[in-house]
Amino acid sequence: MASSSYTSLLVLVALVTAASAQLSPTFYDTSCPRALATIKSGVMAAVTSDPRMGASLLRLHFHDCFVQGCDASVLLSGMEQNAIPNAGSLRGFGVIDSIKTQIEAICKQTVSCADILTVAARDSVVALGGPSWTVPLGRRDSIDANENEANTDLPGFNSSRAELEAAFLKKGGLNTVDMVALSGAHTIGQAQCSTFRARIYGGDTNINTAYAASLRANCPQTVGSGDGSLANLDTTTANTFDNAYYTNLMSQKGLLHSNQVLFNNDTTDNTVRNFASNPAAFSSAFTTAMIKMGNIAPKTGTQGQIRLSCSRVNS
Repeated sequence: MASSSYTSLLVLVALVTAASAQLSPTFYDTSCPRALATIKSGVMAAVTSDPRMGASLLRLHFHDCFVQGCDASVLLSGMEQNAIPNAGSLRGFGVIDSIKTQIEAICKQTVSCADILTVAARDSVVALGGPSWTVPLGRRDSIDANENEANTDLPGFNSSRAELEAAFLKKGGLNTVDMVALSGAHTIGQAQCSTFRARIYGGDTNINTAYAASLRANCPQTVGSGDGSLANLDTTTANTFDNAYYTNLMSQKGLLHSNQVLFNNDTTDNTVRNFASNPAAFSSAFTTAMIKMGNIAPKTGTQGQIRLSCSRVNS
């Protein structure tokens, strides 16, 4: 009987532990009821001031989740920020820091930087006219970062379709539809000349001739010249979150090589066609994929910490 009771206790403890590891949309309802409104107002102000910031915050969340899971490791000074896919191109740290400062003033060491970033990504999409979704909460912050993993696991602008599929599948089982939907985040934002130079100077044949010519005006062929010049990822509605990105792909107007491979007489063509013709299908797939991505290896319970400052671990 004693052995049975002990076994039952172990089972109960296991169940409680499993339950505590689950994220919940109501996580801060009691401990910090103004958290979500504070994040939203901070994001709205930032995006109103600089529409490109919406894409930057969304990208920051993506680059966080693909390295060690959604744990705010990308926000730690140095380390992942120095990785090749991140150095000189990640933006939005100041926005997150400002929101964190506001939240610390009302709820001391309660709301994680990882959750702030996840909610800010959602609010950025909404601020630019995109769909909303319910964000599960309760992530905790990492106490380390991984520059090597950032270099190996973040998909690159020259990735093939197969490489993209493999990179996404490796992260929380994000499938091909999830991958194509998340690529739709490129309906907003801009990219640097250095990421598409090869494509517009003969590196790719699957690019609209007039589109390539227009891009060359601000992106010289010489490496090192105009590397940081920016071009819109969506040629039609650059600051609106919609499905125009997929229409662009069908016209061979994907800015990056890794964009156009999604519509290149390959297995993802039909998904692109579906999203181009059906905005609701894209919105549904995108929100589903964002929730799945936000659930990649979160730290919960007693794992990690709640950082007082998003850029450094607690002393």
